Amino acid sequence: MSRFRRLSHSIWHCQYHIVWTPKYRFKILSGPIADEVSNCIRSFTQQQECDLIELNIQQDHVHLLVMIPPKVSVSNFVGTVKGRTAIRVLNKFRNLRKSPYWGNHFWAKGYCADTVGLDSEMIRKYVKYQEKKERVAEPLDLFE
Repeated sequence: MSRFRRLSHSIWHCQYHIVWTPKYRFKILSGPIADEVSNCIRSFTQQQECDLIELNIQQDHVHLLVMIPPKVSVSNFVGTVKGRTAIRVLNKFRNLRKSPYWGNHFWAKGYCADTVGLDSEMIRKYVKYQEKKERVAEPLDLFE
């Protein structure tokens, strides 16, 4: 099987590693909020006819490895996923709106996107196991 995908007038292999954070990089993506974010990302990725390869939601950021067809721009994809996910999360967890620092914004502005070439397997493993590496490297915070 070829690694390329087909559309009516093109063949393509456009794979992206995308990272974004909650507003103020608060460590809020855990438990039911992380589950809801995961479900939303999976749903909205599928709606845009993109293929989710790997997803890792950590407490303060989201890693996404996704194949986006050339008919969908990366900025439109990320804007749709972040925007619609924020709406769903803020509607489901209404207590987040009451905090003065959230308002109607759940995600920080912007994102990081990197194209994935021949080293896609290495990046896939990085996205999958990055949280474990961070926990080992992170010094203990005795004041929490």
